[in-house]
Amino acid sequence: MGAFLFSLCWLALQTVTTASAVPHYFQPQYTRRDLSSSQVSSELGALVSNGTLIYGPAGTLWANATERYNTFAVPDIQVVVQPAQESDIPAIVKYCNTNSIDFFAVNRAHAITASVGKFQGLQIDMASLREITIQPGGETAWFQGGTYDGQVMETLWGEGYVATTGSCSCVGMLGPGLGGGHGRYEGFYGLISDNFVHLNVVLADGQAIRVNSTSHADLFWAMKGAGHNYGIVTSFALKIYPRLVDTWHWHNYIWTQDKLELVTEQINILHGSGSGVTPVEMAIEFGVYMMNDTISETAAILYWTFGYAGSAADGEKALAPFNAIPAEWQDSGDLPYPEISDIQGTGIGGALCTPNTTHVTSTAGLQLYNATAQRQIYELFNEKVQQYPELNRARVVLEGYSTAGVSKIDPASSAFPHRSDHHLTYFDAQLDTGSNLTHVAAQWAKEVVDLWNAGQPTRQPSTYVNYANGFESLESTYGYEPWRLERLRGLKAKYDPQNRFRFYEPIIAE
Repeated sequence: MGAFLFSLCWLALQTVTTASAVPHYFQPQYTRRDLSSSQVSSELGALVSNGTLIYGPAGTLWANATERYNTFAVPDIQVVVQPAQESDIPAIVKYCNTNSIDFFAVNRAHAITASVGKFQGLQIDMASLREITIQPGGETAWFQGGTYDGQVMETLWGEGYVATTGSCSCVGMLGPGLGGGHGRYEGFYGLISDNFVHLNVVLADGQAIRVNSTSHADLFWAMKGAGHNYGIVTSFALKIYPRLVDTWHWHNYIWTQDKLELVTEQINILHGSGSGVTPVEMAIEFGVYMMNDTISETAAILYWTFGYAGSAADGEKALAPFNAIPAEWQDSGDLPYPEISDIQGTGIGGALCTPNTTHVTSTAGLQLYNATAQRQIYELFNEKVQQYPELNRARVVLEGYSTAGVSKIDPASSAFPHRSDHHLTYFDAQLDTGSNLTHVAAQWAKEVVDLWNAGQPTRQPSTYVNYANGFESLESTYGYEPWRLERLRGLKAKYDPQNRFRFYEPIIAE
């Protein structure tokens, strides 16, 4: 307790020594080495609202609060604080700063980057902050920082609206949104971040500010694509749009490997052969190379799913070239928009939302699929699974969205740097926690991303920040134009000079 008393004495000295004008980030920091969760609960509990939960590993809520999607790189959480109100978060951050405790805000814990494994300290769990309020006039809605995709889809749809969300129902809105945020409505309306109107942000020093196009406009620019580096968003206003259709059409296929080149060709044609002029109603298609023993025990299948914002008749017209490719299996139907995630495998109960698995990943942004590269990636997949049967849960994921709403926005208007990418690719080797094949999977992941990048030799490697594994270059993640990183670094110096927000794809590394 001596360090704590000394810290209090130091703060009192600073209060009475009014002649001193030493900036706070040059003042000495005193770390409380053995700060227990009970001490934090006693001290911080007096500073926050009733209903705020503070607990350590012995708490009954601990396992659920610290559960993560990916166990490849796990942060060292020592205390969890679940604020009951937005106004608690500035107090939590100031408390952490006073005691030199690192803090990390978490919504649904789906980060896959290795950089989160460097964290040790206090987790701010946003799970109690999930209110959604549609504003008068129906042009925007306010969302608290803990809202997640499936919740937003269902709530707005029931009121006759839609918004730009991610595609996976279990993922938080702000995790993807601060890095851009791809999703099924981006062809119509752009990325999640393109639709931000206001952000309520708590800065690294605990100051709460309103951020928009006229208030802290420089920070607003950075938060739309690199926002994980600058602050905690406690709530935000987002544009919403009238629901234009009552159902979406979906069509799922399974093809065998001999159709790979033909499917690749038709996918390229669907997306304008790299031009990105996909019909906006053909909102999403994604394919997966994966094992399916009911079809083959030695060769991966090609699974493809399409989501069309409209009727079955119109959707099937757009899908005619794919219906002409003989499939091993196919199914189709029509559903309300919030249920599309379930049928496409991205619902809360699906494999993509299953927690506590080690994911070894790699990613590349593409304009066009190179059929030769895709064949090489496919053959490599079969080779690796035959050599290492324990890796049979691996997947190669090929995402394609209608990107018209993304492409029409000036690339310089936000920190998001990859508006010319028309496809997101993602390799994921899933392992049991503690597997001794992590190094094998990592090498495989590198080989796959190298093949993707070799297939587009005239373009520099591109990394969507929300799919980054933490080993890519800053330039591939935040943009190759020198002015982008220069501006982002300047804003770090202005808004986070002590680099408190450095645990998710940091612009300034430790």
